[in-house]
Amino acid sequence: MAASAREDGARGQEQGRRGCEHYDRGCLLKAQQTCEECSTLFGEYYCSICHLFDKDKKQYHCENCGICRIGPKEDFFHCLKCNLCLAMNLQGKHKCIENVSRQNCPICLEDIHTSRVVAHVLPCGHLLHRTCYEEMLKEGYRCPLCMHSALDMTRYWRQLDDEVAQTPMPSEYQNMTVDILCNDCNGRSTVQFHILGMKCNICDSYNTAQAGGCRISLGQQ
Repeated sequence: MAASAREDGARGQEQGRRGCEHYDRGCLLKAQQTCEECSTLFGEYYCSICHLFDKDKKQYHCENCGICRIGPKEDFFHCLKCNLCLAMNLQGKHKCIENVSRQNCPICLEDIHTSRVVAHVLPCGHLLHRTCYEEMLKEGYRCPLCMHSALDMTRYWRQLDDEVAQTPMPSEYQNMTVDILCNDCNGRSTVQFHILGMKCNICDSYNTAQAGGCRISLGQQ
């Protein structure tokens, strides 16, 4: 059987390196975009590094990523610190985290670096698949890793200001204060307790968490 395989291989070398319907078992193949015998096109796009055949999707090979990506190439740049190709409109306008693309998406737990789904960069620098990000916004607004706001919430915070002003607390809670930790600026402050939300005194965000028990101001007891 071994001798037969060698004979097949030798016959294949004599016949040349072939592909498509001209392929014979035991032939040595040379990866290329077209067949040398009949010029059959194996793929509209071919990468000689990845040996990837595909339909034309404006792909390009990124040497830093080590893989082919869907382009067009001029719409993307490679961030060396994040270690990922990102949209040009993020160049110099995103927070970098070392090798963040090598982490899995915290929503679906699937790989981000080699995914065909575009990565979305949150203000905190963490990455999600774009589709996962859109699904997340249906349920909440915070990064699942660090709890930082995942988008600009300024307009909503101002609406919440109005709601708090129009919703007075019962008299027994009006002088109650509480220590809070802000998830957006990481600052700590002491604010008046309110059931609708407690606003950070440093950055005006309502993305806060209670960091201590409620207490009544001594002068108001």
